[in-house]
Amino acid sequence: MSTSAKADIRLKFINKKQIETLLDALNPEANAPVTRRANVKLKKDGLFLAITVEAEDTVALRATLNAYLRWINSTVNVIQLVENF
Repeated sequence: MSTSAKADIRLKFINKKQIETLLDALNPEANAPVTRRANVKLKKDGLFLAITVEAEDTVALRATLNAYLRWINSTVNVIQLVENF
């Protein structure tokens, strides 16, 4: 894959357990992507989740970022719901 678009994002979380839960939920998708147009790397860095997306073009970059950010948002909502239950 030839990379022409890249994004590095760091999201801060309240605790490491949230990050570990997110990694458990997202790693299967990152390790077996649906398309070859973008690659995603996820990494825990203290209280931060580091996301690196490399894509062939800005369309693939935007679509991949949107998907991961939606998944993260949904997962965090579920985590908060379970923690407050």
